[in-house]
Amino acid sequence: MKTRIKEFRAKYNLTQEQLAKIVKVRRETIVFLEQGKYNPSLKLAHDIAKVFNEPIEKIFEFEG
Repeated sequence: MKTRIKEFRAKYNLTQEQLAKIVKVRRETIVFLEQGKYNPSLKLAHDIAKVFNEPIEKIFEFEG
């Protein structure tokens, strides 16, 4: 899976740590998401999308 989390974090001037605290996960989870090594739960994907005020599909590209 590809994500645009890093791009949106830069746009909103958020660190990985800050985003992690907002969505109540460890910073490492954000690192793994950005590297495409972790598939988020629907709730986590929704929470991250909500932070950036974007639809989930704009942040996460789910590959079939």
